[in-house]
Amino acid sequence: MVKTHWRILVAKPGLDGHDRGAKVVARALRDAGFEVIYTGLRQTPAQIALAAVQEDVDAVGLSSLSGAHRELFPAVVTALREAGAGGVLVFGGGVIPEEDLPTLRQQGIEHVFPPGTDTRDIVRFLRERLGIVAGQPPRA
Repeated sequence: MVKTHWRILVAKPGLDGHDRGAKVVARALRDAGFEVIYTGLRQTPAQIALAAVQEDVDAVGLSSLSGAHRELFPAVVTALREAGAGGVLVFGGGVIPEEDLPTLRQQGIEHVFPPGTDTRDIVRFLRERLGIVAGQPPRA
């Protein structure tokens, strides 16, 4: 059976109170045809993993501006594995120093998008990683 729609959860882990970037990404993904679930501010890794399982998502996008990404992003990956959703693609964005990227990748974060990333690049990344055929909308 061919998959005809893809679900993306966008979340703000931790105490970071700024979500404009996450909302911009969520809107761009919706406009590109993805089904998007936005969990809102101040989510724990366990809450994000539970929502990902309940919503049966294909990917989780995390946003951090607070500097807690080194602890929170890997904690979300761990929580997803513990919830039986270790195969869910996890990507991130926000103010994340370049020197942290290799460690985040080793800890299961597929890609990190810096501030100012063109949202079409995020859509392209998800289409490629989720195996969506070029030119085919996520929903048939």
